[in-house]
Order: sequence, then C-alpha cells, then structure tokens
Amino acid sequence: MNGLVIVGAGGFARETAQAVADAGEFTLLGHLDDNPALHGTEVDGVPVLGGCDLVHDLPDVQVVVCVGNPRDYAARARLVHRLALPAERYATVVHPTAAVSASSEIGPGSVLLAHCVLTAAVRVGAHVAVMPHVVLTHDDVVEDFATLTSGVRLGGSARLKRGAYVGSGALVKEGTTIGAWSLIGMGSAVLGDVPPGEVWVGSPARRLRAADAPALDQLAAHAHDVASPHVLGGPVT
Repeated sequence: MNGLVIVGAGGFARETAQAVADAGEFTLLGHLDDNPALHGTEVDGVPVLGGCDLVHDLPDVQVVVCVGNPRDYAARARLVHRLALPAERYATVVHPTAAVSASSEIGPGSVLLAHCVLTAAVRVGAHVAVMPHVVLTHDDVVEDFATLTSGVRLGGSARLKRGAYVGSGALVKEGTTIGAWSLIGMGSAVLGDVPPGEVWVGSPARRLRAADAPALDQLAAHAHDVASPHVLGGPVT
C-alpha cells in the first residue's frame, strides 16, 4: 500500500481522510497544515505531522491537497503552485461507493467522495474536488481546480472551466459552460453560459456580482491559458 499525506486539516481534508480509510488503497500517514497550533495534535484520530512544506521531506509519499471553501476557492491552486510537486506525486482518491464508468477519466490530485456518479465519457481534470452525491453525465468536462459541492447535477456535455465552484444542490443545464473561477450559489439552476470570474445565484441563475479577489487574481494570471483536463495547467500564483 502506498503512503499518503493530506495537505490541509479542515472539513474537506477530514472527509477525504474518511474516503481514504474506506477505500483501503493508501496508508494514510497524516495531515499537513500551516496552522502551528495543530502540529502534534490529531484530527479525527489522524495526526497532524507539521506544515505543508513537509511534503518535500517525504519524497516517496503521495500527496493530495484538500483546502478551499466558498470564501477562497482559489486556495487549492495557490498551494499546489507553492508546493511545486510533479504530477506523479499526486494521488487520486475515489470513494468505493463512487460509480465511475470505464469511459471516464480522472486527473491527478482529484478527490471523489461517496456516491458520486460519472456516467459516460466524463473528463475530470487535476485537483478537482467532487463532494458526495454529485452526478456528472455523458461528456461532461470538469477542468483543473474546479469544485463541485454536495448534490450538484450536471447535464450532458456541460463544462466547468478552470477553478469554477458550484454550490450544493445546484443544477446545470446540458451543454452549458461555467466560466473559469466563477461561483454558482447553492440551489441555483443554471440555464445558460456563465462568464468567467462572476457569482451567479437563483433559479434561474443570474449574475449577482464579480467573484472575490482571490478568484479574480487566478483568472487574471491565466487569461491566456487554455487549460486541459488530466494535465496540470500552467503555473498558478
């Protein structure tokens, strides 16, 4: 069994730790977190070994980065850039109850939690967070650093661009594109394309405002990138 450390010790990291235990594919060595108050403690029985940069002292251990929240959903991208690890260092964690079709693909560093469904020819990029009970249907494309929170449903051939965040219970119509680093509010129904760097809410979803500064900074840094799923995109800042 391969050794694994989880970067982060918050809610998403704790959920990932449970998925790792249930799957039995990796030996979970512990969490890494930059909060010194956590060092030497345990989170749900899993030790916090030290700061995030400790990954460089553990060259034979695989890594998954599990940070970020709606207030700063660009945190995962920034941390991956800071750590500057090669793609092969990153594990892919899939809960054993997830249903992933043979025609679908998942990139390095991504996490699929319990009862997710990928139906046919779904492409999930690198460092994507897929929370419980998410359904991705035929030909959906989810680019690097995107986040799909619990209960999200994507219609066929939908596309989430780099870093997009979709809130719990949101529905996305088939063929629709959510722009890079945009955020969709929980329970929203997205019936048309969403531009990059915006917050949309409601049913039907409408523009509320521009995204917060961390997401807009990522958007500006990648204004000329064409992100590809399954391959780490260009440098993030």
